[in-house]
This record gives sequence, structure tokens and C-alpha cells, in this order.
Amino acid sequence: MKGFDPKFKDFPDYIVGITKEIWEDRGIATLHRYYSDDIVVRSPGSVVLGNQNVIAATMATLSEFPDRQLFGEDVIWSGTPEEGMLSSHRILSTATHGGDGVYGLASGRKLSYRILADCHAINNQINDEWLIRDQGAIVRQMGLEPQAYARDLIAREGGPERCIQPLTPKTDQPGPYQGQGNTNEWGQRHADILTRIMGADMAAIEQTYDRGAQMEYPGGRTGHSFGDADRFWMGLRASFPNASFTLHHQIGRDDPMMPPRSALRWSLWGKHDGWGAFGAPSGAEVYILGISHAEFGALVGGQPKLRREWSLFDETSVWKQIALQTG
Repeated sequence: MKGFDPKFKDFPDYIVGITKEIWEDRGIATLHRYYSDDIVVRSPGSVVLGNQNVIAATMATLSEFPDRQLFGEDVIWSGTPEEGMLSSHRILSTATHGGDGVYGLASGRKLSYRILADCHAINNQINDEWLIRDQGAIVRQMGLEPQAYARDLIAREGGPERCIQPLTPKTDQPGPYQGQGNTNEWGQRHADILTRIMGADMAAIEQTYDRGAQMEYPGGRTGHSFGDADRFWMGLRASFPNASFTLHHQIGRDDPMMPPRSALRWSLWGKHDGWGAFGAPSGAEVYILGISHAEFGALVGGQPKLRREWSLFDETSVWKQIALQTG
């Protein structure tokens, strides 16, 4: 890969390799080499500007979860080394809550949760990032509910006027990456499915998902088949029936020894004005950043279907936005 350290065999090796080097091998100082000084890191809970702030956040996380491991499940990517590459990296993380921190006093609880992260890299450095942790899974394993955690977090951060503001189009900051992915057929197939679902065409699920499909959703929830997919997407869209759905980025890939797969980054932006996964309508204006991965296959010859799905957004960020506007 032109411009990248020759020790990395390819782009997935770079993404998986530096993740382990930074977090598990305690190479936090390598962030000076692997992240640009002016990087923008967006997560649903905040926007972090600059590598020094990324380093500080990394040390705080490792202080709270000293044995954290990050297992790379997939890297779905697009672009070229010369023009820059965008990775959509899926991670399963395990950790013990061994130190005091943002999740409260050390509890000793064992955690397992997923992360989906889109990173733009060029010349051996990441300079733009979108990061979603399954906060719903984390806090539930701590014995809390996302709504209660969000309210407590606002108080611990100094109240509504002083707390860290969640990511919205109003708080977002521009970064150098302006790409939209690639035009591979599997990314387009996935984009068509999600666009139909967000357009209230729920019949798309039974038409495009395999009957034996497995899904991984926020809160560490695993689902199977049409009913579980319908409940998840219906519950989300019903809470925000008039919110604007935007597909920001799509990637599809056909790689040797891997199933056809895709990665989408998307958002909902609008009022919480319906009954659904987030309870009684509050009227709050909410921004939801989501990332979805999918794998396709034809169990029955000639009939490719969505067979595996991973979709993630941060439930606690949604509840925080609702709480900040409703008191």
C-alpha cells in the first residue's frame, strides 16, 4: 500500500493491526503516528477534535477498563492508498470494569459489546472518523437502563447547560473525507433495502432477508428471522416517523474467502413524535447516527438474500437528547 508502513499486508491488516497496537499493546503514543493532529472523531455522544483529545480519551477508557480487548470481526472498505481509503470496522470488545470513570465506581463487571467505526486513512494516518459503541449493551451489563444512565450522565457532567452535547448537525464538525463509498452491487442492494424500510415499506424485510437470517442490534440484542428484524426497524422508525432519513455512505465488497458484504452509514434527524422503541412521544428533536453491516448469500440457488446483519446506534445518546429538551 503506497504511503503506508510496509509491515501491513493490506488495508484490513492496517486497521486491525493498529487497533491492537494502540489498545491492547498499550501503544497509546503511536496515535501520534497513526492519527493526524487535527483529526475529527464523531461519536453519538460527542465530537472530539484533535489527536491530543483522542489520546486523553483513550487513556481514560483504559484506566476504567484495563483488560480491554478488541476483536476485529470485519473491515469493509473502499478507496485507494493514493486517494485515501475508508474502512468500516466491526469490533467485538470484552472488558472488565476495573476502574472508576464515566460509568461510575469500579464494579468488576465483565462486559461484551460491539463497536462499528468508519475511518478515513491516507499516508499511514487516520484523519476522519465516525465511531459508534453499543452504549445500550454496556450500561445494561452495568445493571442500568439507557434512559436512567443518560439522565445521570447529564447531572454528573454539570447539568443541561454544562454537559457534553451529543452529535447533531448543529454540533458536527467538517473533516477532510468527502467520499460516498463505491458502487458495488452489494452495497447498492443493502442501500435499497434500508431505504425501503425507512420509507415504511416493511414488506421489504420478508422479501429481502433470508428466513434464517441472524441480526445483531443495539443493546447487545441478537435476533433471528423476519419478526425480530421487523420489531427492531419498526420500533425505531415508529418513534421518529417524520424524521429525515439520509444515507451518507455505502460500500459493497466481493473478496476471496468472504461472503458478499456491505457497510452503510446513515442518520435520522427529526422529532420524537411517535410511539415506538423510545416510549411516549416527547417532541424532542433527535439526531441518530447509525452504521449497518450485512452479509449476503444464496442458500437457495439463484436467490441471494441478506443472511447476517449488524446495525448499531447509541440508545443513551437518544435518551440524552430527549432529556435535555424535556427536563
